[in-house]
Amino acid sequence: MSVFDSKNFNAEVFGRYLETVPRVKQNALLKAGILRGRSDLKGILVDQSGGNFINVPMSGLIGGTALNYDGNTDITATNLETFMQSMIVVGRAKAWQEKDFSQDITGHDFMADIAAQVADYWDAVDQATLLAILEGIFGVSTNSFNADHTLDITAESEPTVGAFTLNSAIQKAAGANKDIFTVVVMHSVVATNLENMQLLEYMKYNDGEGIQRDLSLATWNGRTVLVDDDVPVEDVAAAGDDPAYRKYTTYILGAGAFDYCDCGAAVPAEIYRDPTTKGGQQMLITRQRKLFAPRGFSFVQPSAAIISPTDAQLKTAARWTPVMDTAGTGYFDTKAMPFARIISRG
Repeated sequence: MSVFDSKNFNAEVFGRYLETVPRVKQNALLKAGILRGRSDLKGILVDQSGGNFINVPMSGLIGGTALNYDGNTDITATNLETFMQSMIVVGRAKAWQEKDFSQDITGHDFMADIAAQVADYWDAVDQATLLAILEGIFGVSTNSFNADHTLDITAESEPTVGAFTLNSAIQKAAGANKDIFTVVVMHSVVATNLENMQLLEYMKYNDGEGIQRDLSLATWNGRTVLVDDDVPVEDVAAAGDDPAYRKYTTYILGAGAFDYCDCGAAVPAEIYRDPTTKGGQQMLITRQRKLFAPRGFSFVQPSAAIISPTDAQLKTAARWTPVMDTAGTGYFDTKAMPFARIISRG
């Protein structure tokens, strides 16, 4: 037990407090239902060497051509196709400090302030990790993933999203399997354009007096819409007769698109006190280790193995590849990968 701001500090209690404090801001990707909890991965990390990079088997689908049953043809068996997915843990740490004197003259409850802000801070860090991974995998051209899962309409005669854009994008990505997509995450500019065209359908509820009202949650072609201005936006300079414009990326994702595991840190939160500098100051140090594995993709280690990838490394297409089968001769079917994107001018 340590003392923090004249209060007893218990790291376990503090961790629970972070989970219960009201959140002022939510990051859209974290509430999109795209994370599939995999607590079993934590045990696999312990069992495999290093504890930060693991290879996890994936079961494929049975297949093969049916044989003719005519009393003469032998029945031969084939194996279930299996794959091996490589996953890496992302470790992050951050500390904040406060002078004793500042607390003396403000009278604030520092613990409550820290707890409220730290929760949102780590949400933003996790969202940045997911966005970095999405940028990385959409740079992958292997097995035509990038080409098949991207619908770029910026050069079309109608370069903004419309009534048929979403359906075209998910059919291009998954064909008849397009129902794997459940959530659309878009910039507010794109959402506003859809609202102006009355293409967003807001969910309804009945209030206490039985009056039907709109919820703030909308759908587009049956997919839940989440609005977040953290999705990629690119400024394109004027060229010839084409004026400058902005490219907006809209992500379309499926439920459980990422396997997720909070792998934990040995000491997730602790207090360090310096009693002499500037009259005394206290530091809150936080750490986390989490695994976000996009379905159907493996993390590729360079020759000098990465312990914890930076966001820049996660954004690098060379760090990702579609999962291969255990024979090393085929790839995970891209039509089963629940990732697609639309690039538009709004």
